[in-house]
Amino acid sequence: MKPMPQELEVWYLLPALRRELTKSLIKDFNLKQKKVAEILHLTEPAVSQYLKSKRANEIKFSKQELEIIKKTAQKILKDEKNLQKHLYVLSRKLRGTKTLCELHKKHDKNLPKKCKLCME
Repeated sequence: MKPMPQELEVWYLLPALRRELTKSLIKDFNLKQKKVAEILHLTEPAVSQYLKSKRANEIKFSKQELEIIKKTAQKILKDEKNLQKHLYVLSRKLRGTKTLCELHKKHDKNLPKKCKLCME
């Protein structure tokens, strides 16, 4: 069976968002890996793997998308207890983007060229 857009979100988008949030929290907000792991409810080895691109490296975000992710990282820092809400809102913003559509087309070669499945 061909993957549904929702499956791609779970398998690829959410891990890629965690990767970029990890990078942003460390690079843009000068946090230590241990603190990032604590905030994002990840293990320290997972944080390390995200930083070394050993995990969740199939999606490459645009500059605009990375800016949205950075803003979300800032929101998470101000409101850590609502991490799930922030991740959910972020994933909704990136649903149906060119990045996710390209990934879907990569995994399902039979999608029409002008597919809008993810945007419906």
